[in-house]
Amino acid sequence: MNISFFMSYALVEMIALDFREGDLVTRISHQHDVVFKIISIHDNIAMLKGVDLRLYADSILSDLIKASIDIDSDQQILEKNLREVQMDRSQYFYLPGKILHIDGDSDYLKRCMKFYHEMNVKANGLTINEIDMPYKIRDLLEEFRPDIVVITGHDAYLKKNRGDYQNSLNFIETVKEARKYEKSQDKLIVIAGACQSNYEELIKAGANFASSPKRINIHALDPAVLATSLALSDKNKSIDLLKILEKTKYGKDGMGGIITNGTMYVGYPR
Repeated sequence: MNISFFMSYALVEMIALDFREGDLVTRISHQHDVVFKIISIHDNIAMLKGVDLRLYADSILSDLIKASIDIDSDQQILEKNLREVQMDRSQYFYLPGKILHIDGDSDYLKRCMKFYHEMNVKANGLTINEIDMPYKIRDLLEEFRPDIVVITGHDAYLKKNRGDYQNSLNFIETVKEARKYEKSQDKLIVIAGACQSNYEELIKAGANFASSPKRINIHALDPAVLATSLALSDKNKSIDLLKILEKTKYGKDGMGGIITNGTMYVGYPR
């Protein structure tokens, strides 16, 4: 037997033993552009999920290196959004819009729900597989009667498959079902899509906001950031579209939409 074969095999075994489910890693071949969490390992192949980006991938173990991530990244996004909330609470009271957030990923949903809570916005959240969303959205809208609905999870632009998408069609059908429930884009604001989603078709289906104009990845909190901004915007005033999009991780490249009114009632006296 070739000694180099045994050495190579031993190296692979050492690499495999060095990684565990839950480890944070980056890919050497992609210049460490995205931090992932290992969700499973099979036959020297790791299945990966983006920590901050709504992205799935796989990789051979030899292409991975352990990484760390700024655990305060969500906190920084929260603090930035809190600073931008301007309300005169000395004389007025405020009733923010209500949010229904359905998400294909439970981890991302938990982070979004924490964000809503810290921003003092009422939100209901459910984890639903993307393929089931079109069949469940109508009942959920009737149950919760939100002002804003977020439809998100995981997606991918599959260039190798002639431009197919992993879940865009599921999101599109879900938006269409939501519009059967409420046709007016002022009475129900729809935010739809995930990483690399078919932006144009989501907008055509009736979404007020969608990803991804440039077919790039979006941050896990981007849909929640948009929803919160709309929930805290005056119902009688049009939003500053460019300003709201700039609150997201990649701005107009990652998310786009139409000018609409906010959903918050302003009352007087306090």
